[in-house]
Amino acid sequence: MNKYAKRIINYALPFFTAALSAVLYFAIPESGKQKVMDHPYYMFFLLAAVIVIAVLMIAGIFKKEFRAKLEFKLPLYAGIILFLGLLNTLVCKTRLLPVLYFPSLDKVCGLLWTQRVFLIKNLVFSLGLLVQGFSFGLVIGFFTGLALGYNRHVGYWLNPVTKFLGPVPTTAWIPLALSVFPTTHGANVFLIAFAVWFPVTLMTASGIQSVNKTFFEVSETLGAKTFFKVFRIAVPASLPQIFLGLFYGIVSSFATLMAVEMNGNSQGIGWYINWQKSVMMYDGVYAGLIIIAVLCSLILTLLFKIRDKIMVWQKGVIRW
Repeated sequence: MNKYAKRIINYALPFFTAALSAVLYFAIPESGKQKVMDHPYYMFFLLAAVIVIAVLMIAGIFKKEFRAKLEFKLPLYAGIILFLGLLNTLVCKTRLLPVLYFPSLDKVCGLLWTQRVFLIKNLVFSLGLLVQGFSFGLVIGFFTGLALGYNRHVGYWLNPVTKFLGPVPTTAWIPLALSVFPTTHGANVFLIAFAVWFPVTLMTASGIQSVNKTFFEVSETLGAKTFFKVFRIAVPASLPQIFLGLFYGIVSSFATLMAVEMNGNSQGIGWYINWQKSVMMYDGVYAGLIIIAVLCSLILTLLFKIRDKIMVWQKGVIRW
């Protein structure tokens, strides 16, 4: 098969799988167990996905690099569409899976659309909580790691504390945080900050300690002061490890966000998922999980884009 035939197949795959999913949706009769929605929301979602893919294909005509990336991912997009089509067929057209725990894609997509305003409000609340906690954890963790890695006297006293407190799971601090802080919001911010603090501290200190000592000796010979050695030599040389700490910190912050919002909060995506589970509405649970997965993936993608811009020499070493 030549490259042109392969390219044509790749471009046709998403549309073929979308058409197959539509045939499965309309041609096979319903099992009668799933609730019939007012509109075919899953088909609307599928149509929107096909339109987006078509627009990306048109955009790829004008940008060669973008076109190459798109052609690489087109079979993956086709596979996702096919998987969703088969899943919807299994859930709606057969009686193999319990309806309570496996709602139809029509219900999940319909809930995401009909409750979009309410979901956006909860998402904004979660983002605000996440940004506050992550910011505190990042700043404190960075300077703690800097002190641990650069100054051996500080490290002598602070390193045992870090080793003792850091490995403790963040969720274990929930009862104490709720007792110490005057508000639930303050406790939640602390817990998210704690989840970010340890990986950022650990990786920053590790990066500082791994810097070649010759760099500091040469800079001292040339008259460099402490500030220059720390922020113009140690920190730039430690950026790969610092970004790795940020990666772990973001993942930990999302896990902690879900945990704290399910304990005492009255809004947020974590609260929404817990509320939907308590009323046995699993379409809402899946909708909340989809929102969190997409949000976390977007933030991590943005982090790696920033890393690739700053550290050009490491671009592609760790992919996301």
